[in-house]
Amino acid sequence: MPITPDHGDGFSPAATASQKISPIKPSGNGLGTEGTSDLFIHSEPDVRSKSGPTSVGRVGEMLEMEDLTKSSGYSPQVDRASLYDVDDEGSEKESFVIDRRDSNSVDPSFTLYTPDEERLVIKTFDRRIVLFIALLYMLSFLDRSNIGNAKIAGLSKDLSLTSSQYEWLLRAFYITYILFEWMTLLYRVIPPHMYVAICVASWGLVASLQSVAPSFASLLVLRAFLGISEAAFGPGVPFYLSFFYKRDELAFRTGLFISAAPLATSFASTLAWAIIKAGQSIPIAPWRMLFLVEGFPCVVVAVFAWYHIPDSPGTARYLSQRLRRVATIRLRNETESAGIEVEKRGLKWKEIWDTLKDPKCYLAAAMFFGCNVAFSSLPVFLPTIIEEMGFAALTSQALSAPPYLVAFAVVLSTAQLSDRYRHRSLFVIFHSLMAASGYAMMAIAGSQHATAAWRYAGVFPATVGFFSAITIIITWTINNQDSDSKKGTGVAMLNVIGQLGPLVGVNLYPDREGPYYVKGMSICAGFMAAVAVLAVCLWSFLAAKNRQAASSYRSVECDENDEDDGEVDPWVEDGKRIKPFEFML
Repeated sequence: MPITPDHGDGFSPAATASQKISPIKPSGNGLGTEGTSDLFIHSEPDVRSKSGPTSVGRVGEMLEMEDLTKSSGYSPQVDRASLYDVDDEGSEKESFVIDRRDSNSVDPSFTLYTPDEERLVIKTFDRRIVLFIALLYMLSFLDRSNIGNAKIAGLSKDLSLTSSQYEWLLRAFYITYILFEWMTLLYRVIPPHMYVAICVASWGLVASLQSVAPSFASLLVLRAFLGISEAAFGPGVPFYLSFFYKRDELAFRTGLFISAAPLATSFASTLAWAIIKAGQSIPIAPWRMLFLVEGFPCVVVAVFAWYHIPDSPGTARYLSQRLRRVATIRLRNETESAGIEVEKRGLKWKEIWDTLKDPKCYLAAAMFFGCNVAFSSLPVFLPTIIEEMGFAALTSQALSAPPYLVAFAVVLSTAQLSDRYRHRSLFVIFHSLMAASGYAMMAIAGSQHATAAWRYAGVFPATVGFFSAITIIITWTINNQDSDSKKGTGVAMLNVIGQLGPLVGVNLYPDREGPYYVKGMSICAGFMAAVAVLAVCLWSFLAAKNRQAASSYRSVECDENDEDDGEVDPWVEDGKRIKPFEFML
């Protein structure tokens, strides 16, 4: 018996009367007709389409879908399915209903595209977007954190910097970074290919100019401008990736992006080691060469970014027209079941205001704050910490790399597991406690004046823990907002509040407390433990919201057969039955 899928369109295809038109044999369109004799086109009213009867000129596209579906190795047989033509922004232009015999599928998505096509779209975005964005983030992280390597390469000596002045160089970056993180919302206002290219060129130019800074004052100004240019890019990247991926696909892609940070840190340490070695035989100061070598390539990459970054799934030039439709429709199918509109470019101010009043955003931001205390402090001071454990400058640069390489691998595996099980809180709790144990280990070893090996061993769980926790917290924030305007606002709040953490973190390791930095390690351990507690609170809050929505939905379903009492059904929108938005725990 044929199974007719319910598309969530507000009507049952099997129950809707339609006009059956005799089979149409296309001619002159270059498409074969073999295997399409069971295809009938129906003209019928649709609650989402005002285009009226299907034009014969569109039949070729539907038959092309038939051929493409069969050639992909998956041929779903369904009685009826709505097919929508979409433009680059995801707007529906015309609807069709395809009638087939011997239905075996109950998944409405597969009536529009095959699993093979969806996998191809995802893999293409992974290769072309995520890896390129990760490269850009790696370059940005190199330019913000290499000042720690520059310090032990002679920066402090050449510019006669005091410990307080060095801390102000770090602080200046984060002050402007925080003040301009609202620019995350510009991903919805300015076409991303233009926006990203301008950001990359800006920070590349500023980072390069650090190599000719003659004094503390000039370097301070450049660090402030570097914070502005990087604030415009990095914080909004997970928000940008949500334009292309579903909720349960986002953690792994965010992990690929975030893991570029530990990879960049390990690369920076190795590169700094090579530059210091080369600086012994050339007249240029090693720290100046470091800023130039790591900064200027970004200016070149910005040109490529202009042409490579797509604005939306429908504008990805490396996808065929058919796959661009698939990329757009698959995301729309996820949102429509919860009654969420496909948004045009721009912002909805009411949704922004609602998000600013949302308590779960502040819980997530508090967690991000705690992680950033640790995240910002250790990468900047790790080379100095290792050097003051008794190792030479070259050795300390080399020993800075392994903890970040391990973190790179663990972040990816953690994000993949989080997506697979559609769960966030347990991973945040586990990795926060791991980071806390690493910092506690370094603090205890320092207080007991233990050997350097014990303190160095504690670096590994610390770096693995806070990088993994940050990845999941960012993804969790985006997952639990139901529109692009809310997602953008949530990410902006996360970063504006969370990035206050570095203002604390960069002050935890003053020179006078070296080489053990017991106080700084203890504070970081406390903050990471607090992150675990906050994750439990957010999990409890979201679980209660889910139970409340599910209870309301079930009570309405139970009353459906009762007499109409005139009350408005809260789960019907524009004539369509919608399901409550489910928060990811």
